[in-house]
Amino acid sequence: MDIIETIKEQITVNTVLLYMKGSPNAPQCGFSSKASQAVMACGEKFAYVDILQNPEIRANLPKYANWPTFPQLWVGGELVGGSDIVAEMFDKGELQTLIKDATQKADA
Repeated sequence: MDIIETIKEQITVNTVLLYMKGSPNAPQCGFSSKASQAVMACGEKFAYVDILQNPEIRANLPKYANWPTFPQLWVGGELVGGSDIVAEMFDKGELQTLIKDATQKADA
């Protein structure tokens, strides 16, 4: 399977997916830390991919997503955005609603 197919599958299979540097409990950069904290605070289960451990994903996801930086949050197969967007949406209460709605739809 080529790397773009792998990325597409990850985004399809995981309702809430965070591509980040490190893991939610051990982020490797401040932006990834900020994004993962916001997603964890939403209280729903989510998947993550450590791009530092997956250099092919790190190299190809920005082209696929048309988004140059990490982290990248995907919800319901759609790119939400990076750290600043995720934090802003969380502060407004929008991220919680988006993630809750997507996970409920996926579980239905």
